[in-house]
Amino acid sequence: MTVKPIKTKKIVSGDRFFDILDEFVPQIQEGSVLAITSKILAICQGRIAKIKDTEKINLIKKESDYYIDPTDSKYGIVITVKDNFMVATAGIDESNGNGYYVLWPSDLQDWANKIKKYLKEKYNLKNFGVIITDSKTTPLKKGTTGFCIAHSGFFALKNYIDKPDIFGKQMHVTEANHAEGLAAAAVLIMGEGDEQTPLAILNDLEFIAFNDNDPEKEELDHLNIALEEDLYYPILKNANWIKGENH
Repeated sequence: MTVKPIKTKKIVSGDRFFDILDEFVPQIQEGSVLAITSKILAICQGRIAKIKDTEKINLIKKESDYYIDPTDSKYGIVITVKDNFMVATAGIDESNGNGYYVLWPSDLQDWANKIKKYLKEKYNLKNFGVIITDSKTTPLKKGTTGFCIAHSGFFALKNYIDKPDIFGKQMHVTEANHAEGLAAAAVLIMGEGDEQTPLAILNDLEFIAFNDNDPEKEELDHLNIALEEDLYYPILKNANWIKGENH
């Protein structure tokens, strides 16, 4: 696998997303995946709020499905659940926002599908995928890693259930999340600061199973785990979750 970051201009409010693709993604090869940071898509959608005019906690409550009172955090960070992702501050960020809070994009799956369709037709591609990325922290570890908040054009999971391991032992629960792995690699290369590379092309992806159709509801539902069925439920159930307005 290779990952090539794509340098762009500074993306600001009023920019049109497909114009950015036309200007900065001049070619795409067969069997590749385009990674897009959620921030530039959100800015182009106008999903921003002026910091000086906005109480961030009110914005977080509006955007989250569930949140934990920030007074429970040593750092004043609001832990939230949004769209079945557990993230800080409902994904709202102010870095590279030029005086604005930047929210997550709206209609994520529809946009991933549209972007994939547009570029497949433009470059006459058979196998091509899109991931929309953000970054998150991992409990008990410093630093951030990339993750995927929407994908299109390929199957996100590789199923190892009922397959043998190298010693012939049957596996019962393992499914590899290829979308998350691609996002982690892309965000690592795109960077988190002033690199100004909010796009990246991932090539040489022989392990990816591409799909002509948009992800079906059954596949998207299968990516999510209900709270009470999650491996970390013994911890999650004891949190003081408050229902947000996005629920």
